[in-house]
Amino acid sequence: MNRFETVFERPAFIAFTVAGDPDLTTSLAVAQTIIHSGADILELGIPFSDPVGDGPVIQRADERALSAGATTDSAFALVREIRKTSEVPVVLLVYCNTVYSRGPARFYKDAKAAGVDGILIVDMPVEEGHLVMQYATESGIAPIFTVTPTTPPERVKKITDLAGGFLYLVSLSGVTGRRETLSEAAVPLIQRVRKETSLPLALGFGIATETHARQAVEAGADGVIVGSAIVEIVERHVGDLAGMERELSDYIARMKAAVVGSVPVDEDQNYV
Repeated sequence: MNRFETVFERPAFIAFTVAGDPDLTTSLAVAQTIIHSGADILELGIPFSDPVGDGPVIQRADERALSAGATTDSAFALVREIRKTSEVPVVLLVYCNTVYSRGPARFYKDAKAAGVDGILIVDMPVEEGHLVMQYATESGIAPIFTVTPTTPPERVKKITDLAGGFLYLVSLSGVTGRRETLSEAAVPLIQRVRKETSLPLALGFGIATETHARQAVEAGADGVIVGSAIVEIVERHVGDLAGMERELSDYIARMKAAVVGSVPVDEDQNYV
């Protein structure tokens, strides 16, 4: 079953949270709230002790999750719980060490059994992608790769040859985190990569507002990825689950509306 097959028929809103943040029980409530509020894809970060690609907001979330006992096993358990009530595509964001400490074959097998649809190994360059491609293919899990503003054309080709599901376009150089404006590099990046592949293009890093989301879709992005702004909501409401769910629900719904509303529809409500 390919849960990505129809999700990009209209612009998609992809929401990120850290599995196990701030604790295992609350993390499930966060994921369910995100899904019920309209997210098209759920991206779950498996907490890691040295998340070099993430800014301070997500680093703190990883620390909270690890302190609360989060593990790779608990992340898979979270996906299994989500699968009891939802068929929304789930993507795992992980670091190489997490995959290799378990063993790639076992990691992908367990991910598939839990109900994972895609895996992004954030610190694995495309040149090393062959180390896991066999297991991705055998499990039917989409190998997600990133493309940045500084990725040269020859590497973009290598990436698009291996990638599945969608491409994660990193809108700026640096780590994750909220920004006041959409990166100036975002639009040229979308336009450049669009010429190289028919894979859906999802733009992330620094996206936090409805304006950012609209600008990304209007520039040609097939999806918008939001992480730090969501994790900040969780952080603000640690110990206040009801308040957390209210703010998450409102924020996700507004961002989803901005993403979908950025593309005109015809008289039959088909996206054009």
